[in-house]
Amino acid sequence: MPIDPGAQRLLQRLAALNPPSALTLSVGERRSALEHLLSFSGTPVPIGQVEDRTLRGPAGPLRVRVYTPVDAPSEVLPGLIYFHGGGLVAGSLDTHDGICRSLANASGCRIVSVDYRLAPEYPFPAAVEDGCAAVRWIAAHPTQLRTDPRRLGICGDSAGATLAAVVCQQLIADQDTQLALQFLLCPIMDFRADTASRQTYSEGYLLDEAMLEHDLRHYLQPGVDPTDPRVSPLRASDVRHLPPTCIHTAEFDLLRDEGRAYAERLQCAGVRTLYRCHSGMIHMFYGMGGILPYAATAYQTMGADIRSLLV
Repeated sequence: MPIDPGAQRLLQRLAALNPPSALTLSVGERRSALEHLLSFSGTPVPIGQVEDRTLRGPAGPLRVRVYTPVDAPSEVLPGLIYFHGGGLVAGSLDTHDGICRSLANASGCRIVSVDYRLAPEYPFPAAVEDGCAAVRWIAAHPTQLRTDPRRLGICGDSAGATLAAVVCQQLIADQDTQLALQFLLCPIMDFRADTASRQTYSEGYLLDEAMLEHDLRHYLQPGVDPTDPRVSPLRASDVRHLPPTCIHTAEFDLLRDEGRAYAERLQCAGVRTLYRCHSGMIHMFYGMGGILPYAATAYQTMGADIRSLLV
């Protein structure tokens, strides 16, 4: 399928600006660029309730934002713990507020968005430690958050999906927290992947190899191997005991093939898995509903998939 016309116009406008290589950006510039990009998310959809809370984290208080969907049928709802994208160096509760609102309404889940620590101020494994701590706390306090402990999932987008996958693997390996689902949206599954989509869409399609390398340089301290499964979860040695999984990718995204590869690996390991590739779409299409109307349709598909697995 050809690239979506709205996505094509966006890419043409960005190319006309002749932006510098992402490798030359400061962390502050990277963060500002993501904030600007997600300003295209459109008018935030109405939501039942939004509540800011603080959890106990491994290095101090950990902020979370809880989203109750509009017209929620009951007080106790399935829970979905969300990690925002941004290369593990950018993004916040605020930048991804619109995404969480849409996902809560579409899925019928109470979304708990986690404000994990970012690099380079807090390099790897700080984000993983925060993610594991947040999931453990949320799983242990269903009454406070009004979530069903039997229907608690984990999710994220882009590098947030990477973090979700790593945290899920860690918790399952530790056998101390049960999860009913993982939902990964356009995930980075292998920072050293060599796939057809990495080659075809390496530049000019919003997310490029230079941006991945920029973020990785800030996320990992010298000597840390990017093929470590806690960084590149596709390289985990055992995925047999993971919960039911839903993975969505975009057709014109350099990350597409590694997301599909993870889905195929899970299926081969006997994990119940749903995989979808959104035709004509680019990376982060789901965060630009103001200029990509298809995003609203995509959220309905995401929500239906999540509900089908959270049974």
